[in-house]
Amino acid sequence: MRAFNFLRMAAIALPLALASCHSNKNVIVDKNTAPVDTAKQNLLERVSDNVQEDMQFVSSKVKFSVEVGQQSIALTGNLRMKRDDVIRLQLMAFGFVEAARLEFTKDYVLIMDRINKQYLKAPYNYVDFLRNSGINFYTLQALFWNELFQPSKVKLDAADMGKFTTSSLGDGEAIIEYTEGKMDYSWLTYEQSGRIRMANITYRDRLQGNTQLNWDYRTFSRLGEKLFPSDMGVTLTTPNKEVKLGIRLNYIGNESEWETRTAVSNKYREVTVDEILRRFMAL
Repeated sequence: MRAFNFLRMAAIALPLALASCHSNKNVIVDKNTAPVDTAKQNLLERVSDNVQEDMQFVSSKVKFSVEVGQQSIALTGNLRMKRDDVIRLQLMAFGFVEAARLEFTKDYVLIMDRINKQYLKAPYNYVDFLRNSGINFYTLQALFWNELFQPSKVKLDAADMGKFTTSSLGDGEAIIEYTEGKMDYSWLTYEQSGRIRMANITYRDRLQGNTQLNWDYRTFSRLGEKLFPSDMGVTLTTPNKEVKLGIRLNYIGNESEWETRTAVSNKYREVTVDEILRRFMAL
């Protein structure tokens, strides 16, 4: 497989795994309009209790790996996030030179090739799959922060929470599910703690075949009074390809002294997606 095609698949996987709303901590059911499903309500409340709603900033060193078939890339870098505002991933070459920057805000995606002075800046609806499925910044945020979400939602209210279905799988695990259009969303959770173990997004296409994103939370580390996902495995499966991403966080903190928006110098040239991905693969 050509190097260009390899990195193209890797970059597609990241935005898909590419964040959503955090749910309200207390799930309220209107008793006048619907009967209370106590087991469902209790599970959703336990999941909501794990939300880091008081943690505005998260920062960490990161080890990032991409694997497609027999090819793989391993890079180090930095992850900085501000809740409901921005997710920034800086990738380093040789361990100390910033080679690339990916910045996800509520309004756009910015991809910068620092070495070749090139960049791409585009709204989320620039990508057909993201636009049609409602995947946006808040979906990506929810995946990084280990939270529930629904497409195109900024925050989940009581009515949104009532749209989830839940079922016990036994052995201390339960499944939370939501379907909208051609999209199926599911979360594997621990019943006792309410912590999400795995998130899955499936796009159903009878003609072309299904595309599936699986986000596995392998390890959690202490951040403030709660736990935060620190080792995540992401697998994007298409009818023709499988892309595996590894995201391992080290030295998680809450650094806040950083600019939340990257200004693009006029020395940078704006390029297409194909051009910038071709350059990244050469790093």
